[in-house]
Amino acid sequence: MRKVIGIGETVLDIIFKNDQPIGAYPGGSTFNGLISLGRSGVHTTFISETGNDRVGNMIHRFLEQNGVDASHVNTFPDSKSPISLAFLNEKNDAEYLFYKDHPHDQLDFAFPDIQPDDIVIFGSYYAVNPVIRPQVIGLLDYARNHGAIIYYDVNFRPAHQHDVMRITPNLLENLEYADIVRGSREDFQTLYKLDDAAKVYQAEISFYCKRFIYTQGAEALQLFAENNFHKAYPVPDEAPVSTIGAGDNFNAGVLFGLLKHGITRQMLEQGLSEKQWDQIISYGLRFASESCKSIHNYVDTSFANQMKAELAKG
Repeated sequence: MRKVIGIGETVLDIIFKNDQPIGAYPGGSTFNGLISLGRSGVHTTFISETGNDRVGNMIHRFLEQNGVDASHVNTFPDSKSPISLAFLNEKNDAEYLFYKDHPHDQLDFAFPDIQPDDIVIFGSYYAVNPVIRPQVIGLLDYARNHGAIIYYDVNFRPAHQHDVMRITPNLLENLEYADIVRGSREDFQTLYKLDDAAKVYQAEISFYCKRFIYTQGAEALQLFAENNFHKAYPVPDEAPVSTIGAGDNFNAGVLFGLLKHGITRQMLEQGLSEKQWDQIISYGLRFASESCKSIHNYVDTSFANQMKAELAKG
């Protein structure tokens, strides 16, 4: 059976509403998507590191309880697990503060099993961080050489705007490795001061990767692909409880759609039909919409069980 392998940060998200904490949940961009996929019956593996503390122990347990292989999540003896504070505004969109034990940035892992048409997902600052670049590139090379589909979520926060020049070579290299790129309007405003999807695709993405998904919150997402394919997909008009996991779960849904509909790397390279893209994007929107119904960062188990049943049908 095909697998999804993710690499990324782990954090404890402490969520605030009206300046009061209302919950604390394990999180991280790739992490959130893998939890939703694990709950939905997808074979998933996570590559990361945690601190040697109660938060790290909680993260390990949570991965295992949700069907995610945590054997490639390393615990470093003298480091602390990162913390993220997420402040929900009146629209339940989040603003973030991050606290991380930066002197202990490190990554040490053995490559997991990767087979042709498995999917590797990576993104965020983690994907461009110069400190762990050799390890990330090593995994991308390994995945490409083994025939995996590589999905890159740019997810570049304004908090890192001062690093744009420094990380640009790594960003461009990531775009070259990717079979599908997903990014938000906020990402490209931060990186390029552009907020027009077509301009972003033509000027910054298409030379490196032909398949590009541009999301913009509650506004229609834009899909670009080979042969000048372009389509807008409206986003469900629902009042969110929290948007913290929306993008991460959109990614999870897209990967679920690729698996559910048997999309291989060769099929991607040959170009998908409009119907195939419609099916894939619909899962992305369903997962994202579901994750916005609670303050958790992932889809709930009842929705995940529905997805598990759909996946089992083949």
